[in-house]
Amino acid sequence: MKNIYSWQKEAWRRLAQDVQGSRRSSVHALLLRGRKGLGKLAFGRYLAKSRLCENPSAEGEACQTCASCRWFEQGSHPDYRLIEPEAMSGSPDDNREDGSSDIGPGSTPGSVSGATTESSNAKSRKKPSKQISVAQIRDLADFINISSHQNGYKIILLHPAETMNAAAANALLKNLEEPPPRTLFILVTHHAQYLLPTIRSRCLQVAMPVPDPATAIAWLKQQGIKDPETCLASAGYAPLSALEFNDDDYLERHGDFIEQISVLAELSPIALAEALQKSDLSTVVNWLQKWCYDLMSFRTTGKVRYHLDRLAAIELLAPGIEPRSLATYSRTLAGAQLLASHPLNTRLFLEELLFSYVAALSPASPSSQVEA
Repeated sequence: MKNIYSWQKEAWRRLAQDVQGSRRSSVHALLLRGRKGLGKLAFGRYLAKSRLCENPSAEGEACQTCASCRWFEQGSHPDYRLIEPEAMSGSPDDNREDGSSDIGPGSTPGSVSGATTESSNAKSRKKPSKQISVAQIRDLADFINISSHQNGYKIILLHPAETMNAAAANALLKNLEEPPPRTLFILVTHHAQYLLPTIRSRCLQVAMPVPDPATAIAWLKQQGIKDPETCLASAGYAPLSALEFNDDDYLERHGDFIEQISVLAELSPIALAEALQKSDLSTVVNWLQKWCYDLMSFRTTGKVRYHLDRLAAIELLAPGIEPRSLATYSRTLAGAQLLASHPLNTRLFLEELLFSYVAALSPASPSSQVEA
């Protein structure tokens, strides 16, 4: 990724003014926040690259040609570290938030994953962690406490920051409270509310922009997306997430899931939970959240946001919904999203969600209607 996305240009200009102006000396940590699929990781990487560049432009952008820029693109810059969960390290492009490949697994100075060379054989038998561990944060000690290779900035990019476990978050907080000189932390988060308030307060927060639909659709067309309008709506108007819906396998799995939960009379929570055991649970919960949002939206306003191609099914379900029950279930889903990365039992986790879904959407009983 050699540049930022078109819808990020204004955010870049404002940030450059903040960081390069009178506040420059006090900015040691940035928090890039916003929904998944807006290109926050690409923005963070480009910011890191630009701050390390030997010949930045007047607007603070990387020159793309100096030795520092070349090292960065090769994933071997000695003054840059990417911190992310082991499960994400070296993942394929389409598993990353912005569709760009940062670097390979922890084999270069630019990456810190949970695995080490000495324990790789043992780790191979374990499921890669979806959390940023305290060991990964502590391993930064030598990096931040020695002089930089180019006598300039050292930059640490954490993505996604909300995946830090409690010990890791507290270890990072110590660095933010007593920031090492000429060190910049860039935190990328999809859910800023899950970060410690003390971490948020020590960062300059940057709300990443959501492109207007016309801009997003134009960009998706450039990527060769077959039905950009539907894909964009399904992805919650986050253009990079919309790329997933252009994948036939993903589209088939999502469509099959929505087909099953849209017909309550034929839905078997036990059978569907069994079929979904190997799916990414966070994705499944997100599918349920978007579906329930559209049901509630249609029930109360007659409009849908995500499932433009499922309007007929929504029209059949919505009239029988009791809004308070669905609202309660939606709050349950928000809590389930926090547990999705490490459930005690995957099948039971899914069964509970699906049985609760059926109960929430079942027509209200006469007694509940009287109480309402």
